[in-house]
Amino acid sequence: MNKTVYKIFEYAYLVVFVLSIFAVISSWNSDKNRAYLFIFFAVVSILMFFFKRNFRKKLEKSQQ
Repeated sequence: MNKTVYKIFEYAYLVVFVLSIFAVISSWNSDKNRAYLFIFFAVVSILMFFFKRNFRKKLEKSQQ
């Protein structure tokens, strides 16, 4: 059960990343401050994806 929850949250961070990149592209010409905010969200979400993935793999390895 926990493994699936961890995977769902991992992929939720990827969804946030994709949505943030889409927001950056759509608002780049009209509002640069908003675009920079979404760039920050994209960077944080992709870093969290890799952090959570690494944490889940370490947890699975320790449980074996």
